[in-house]
This record gives sequence, structure tokens and C-alpha cells, in this order.
Amino acid sequence: MSSTDNTAIHPFRIDIPQADLDELRARLTRTRWIDEVPGTGWERGVPTAYLRELATYWAEKFDWRAVESELNAHPQFTTTIDGQHLHFLHIRSERPDATPLMLIHGWPGTPADFLAMVGPLTDPAAHGDPDAPAFHLVIPTLPGHGFSGPLTETGWDDGRIAAALAELMARLGYRRYGVQGGDHGAFVATRLGRDDAAHVLGVHANALVTFPSGDPADMAALTETERARLAAMKQFQDSGSAYMNLAGSRPNTLAQLLADSPAGQLGWIVEKYKEWTDSAHELPEDAIDRDRILTTVSIYWLTDTARSVANYYYERFHDHTMFAPKPRGTVPTGVAVFTTADFAIRRFAEKAHHIVHWSEFYSGGHFPALEVPELLTGDIRAFFAGLTR
Repeated sequence: MSSTDNTAIHPFRIDIPQADLDELRARLTRTRWIDEVPGTGWERGVPTAYLRELATYWAEKFDWRAVESELNAHPQFTTTIDGQHLHFLHIRSERPDATPLMLIHGWPGTPADFLAMVGPLTDPAAHGDPDAPAFHLVIPTLPGHGFSGPLTETGWDDGRIAAALAELMARLGYRRYGVQGGDHGAFVATRLGRDDAAHVLGVHANALVTFPSGDPADMAALTETERARLAAMKQFQDSGSAYMNLAGSRPNTLAQLLADSPAGQLGWIVEKYKEWTDSAHELPEDAIDRDRILTTVSIYWLTDTARSVANYYYERFHDHTMFAPKPRGTVPTGVAVFTTADFAIRRFAEKAHHIVHWSEFYSGGHFPALEVPELLTGDIRAFFAGLTR
């Protein structure tokens, strides 16, 4: 860690200046909208008619101050780790046997993703399940994202982020803790399990990325469902990963576009809520509440962190150790697999991780904390209840 670190932890409250909200609305009303080719839809990206209606709602009806109040109802803090400003929620359970648990969001995402899970995880008795395990929750904003941004230097890859989050748990006095994450959070959570194995009780992940082992016997043993997942992953790489390749190769160019246009930021994010939520839903807000979608977009816009968010992909793409062979992880790991955009295959996961828990769900997609929080909460409880503290 940097010698310039200030280890103090400071209380924090969100208070966006009214001028910033007024500017956001003014920019939205001045958007120059593209026309549409007749007869086209989501297959070419976000339809203009849909995006325009959503932007109008954002400008005229979305209540940011209500979001502020909701977030500020929970204890929030900031600290400096490795020279980087870090924001986090810290919500302690009243149960004396509660387990410290870090919840790590992905992209697009923020700590607000987990708000529906806070009560059931910290106070299960008040939510109808007194016998369920309870947790002290630490919910960081990833470095460079939202209220942990912007980044002030390069080099913030998964390993450095994991080290910062391990330091955060130590700074809070937690010598033994669990971790849960999806998307970026799954990469960081499993990295924490490797790099801080002496302190990590267990790792629970959703949207875990697994890769074929190269063993012909593994490929021959794939089930029909697993073959379908592998094919879906290939399709994603071929036709759904352009956003990642652009951020991973030219983050500043992309960031300038997103930082100057809230409508552009909205389209960039809402497209993923459409593509990665449960495919049974026609529109993103059929899977996730519209105001929660706009909460994510608003946080990224109001904190001006488009550059830092895009930079995360650049760091990962240029980290030569990212996909290098590593020893199999030793920390107990649980995996929850949901429907859309979840390609995890157990036999591949077991090559890299100590899998002791595996659940498959038939509703929910890439954002289970927002889509089906009760299912994700239940699986977290089941996994950690099976571990010896």
C-alpha cells in the first residue's frame, strides 16, 4: 500500500448539487436523436423511440432525491487505500453470530444493486426467517466507479482492487469474512479468495466466467445444457462483446462520448439491461424496476466516472497475468447460475476453484440482486450456512 495512505474512515452522505441535476435535465432536453430504419428493433441496438421515452422519464419524473434518501438511510463511509478514494456501505447486524460479508457489484452496477437484500441478510428474523444466518455487510463501490471515482492513476486491475478490498476488511477489523460478487464482482471475489485465503471464509459468485479446459474428455462429457451455454458464450464473444473490446482498447475515446451525453450514457447501459436480464422479459423494466435502472445511470453520470469505468476493461485486457495458468483455488466456493448471459459450467469451474456449492436457477439473469434478490439471498445463506467459521 502507498505510504501516503490516510487510514482514517470518514462518514459519508450523498448530496448532489442541484445545479448538477438541473444541468442533467437540460442536456437531456437538448439531445439530438437519431432516426430509425423502419422495421428494425433491438437487434441493432437500443431503439430510438424507446430510448427517447426513457430519457424523457429520466428528465421529468425520476426522483434523484428519493434515491439519495434511500442510500443515505444506510451508513456510508469513505477511506483512502493505495492512494485511491474508496466509498462503501457498512451495515452491521445486531446478531452476535453474524458473519462479515462483502458484496461486490459489477458493470453496470453500484452498491444500490443490493439494497433489497440488506434487510434479509442483516436481520433475517424481521424478514420471516429467524433461523437463517445473519451478516455484517460491507458493500464497496469499485475503485473508479461512482462515488469511489475517479481514478487518479493507472494500474487498477483485478489484483490491485482485490488487495484494496482486503485492506478495507482488515481496516474494519474483520479478520475472517465472506465475499460475494457477480460480473466484475465475480472476478474480484475469486481473486480475493486466492490472494487473501488466510482471511476469506468462502467465496460466492454469480455470472462466473469459466473457460473450456482443453481436455477432450471434458468436452465429450458436456451435457446438452452445458453445450448450449458454451454455444451462447461463443455467440456473445462473436456478436455481443463489442462494448468490452472498445472499452478495453480505447477507453478514453469511449469515455468522452459517454461523459458528454447523458442520453448516450443511458443507451450504453440500458442496452445491457435488455440483453442480459432474463430473456422471458420483453423490456428491461419488465425485469428490473425502471427507477433502479436510472439509479445506476444517474450515479455514473453525476460522478463523471465514464473514463474510470472504461479504464477497468483496459487494465484487465492489458494484465498479462489475468488468464495465465494459476494453482487451483483453495477457498470454499459457491456458484449460482441464472438464465440469460450466465455461461458457467461446473466441470470447468472445478479446474480453477474449490467448488463446494452449485445452484442452478431458471429465472433471473445477469443481475440477480436486482431481478430475483430473494433467490440470490437464499443461495448466499445456504452456502455460508454450510461453512465452518
